[in-house]
Amino acid sequence: MLIAGNWKMYKGPDETREFCARLRARLHGLDGVDVIVCPPFPSLHDAVGMLATTELAVFAQNAHWAKEGPYTGEVSPWMLKEMGVGGALIAHSERRSLFGETDESAALRIEGALDAGLHVIACVGETEHERDAGETETVVHRQVEAISTVVEEENLERLAIAYEPVWAIGTGRTASPEQAEDVHELIKSRLRVPVLYGGSVKPENAEELLSQPNVDGALIGGASLDVESFAAICEAASRS
Repeated sequence: MLIAGNWKMYKGPDETREFCARLRARLHGLDGVDVIVCPPFPSLHDAVGMLATTELAVFAQNAHWAKEGPYTGEVSPWMLKEMGVGGALIAHSERRSLFGETDESAALRIEGALDAGLHVIACVGETEHERDAGETETVVHRQVEAISTVVEEENLERLAIAYEPVWAIGTGRTASPEQAEDVHELIKSRLRVPVLYGGSVKPENAEELLSQPNVDGALIGGASLDVESFAAICEAASRS
């Protein structure tokens, strides 16, 4: 079971050090779950330092595909690897909706991160309009196909996919366990990798979602910003 906390644009270096100190104490001895935190870029160094002697991993929230070059504002996956960062979250729905990420550019970023030796959590999911139009399967299949074209067999063990229905992110709405299970099964029919659910996961609904046969973990947004709520989800995962 894999639980990843996406902090988005919250927690600078000072708050990151405090949070990580509390989290490593809170989760000490927890078995059966791999835990990842995804701080913003300025806080990665502090998170890596605070969690270096633990089983907790640190991922970036994005990565470019090139090793170096004239890409102002971007960060190379090789630079992240050198910092001690273990992986990257790629193509979160906010990157798609707010910053123009496409299936094609997401695939390039995934390929670059894997080539650099990082792990990747690649995000897919449909909007509310697409779900209402009955296009969930088509949209998710297209996104997963784009990912599959750049992933070599030997890199599959470093890839996970997060299914995040866009209509459930930050809205308080959550896909039903049955809805999540159906889409996760679809994704696994194309790529045999762990599939996480993301979309308003909270301590109150985590255990039911995580108990589904094809749900291998969760990508947590808002609830990952509080040590107690994030730890409660991790504990629910350890029981699933």
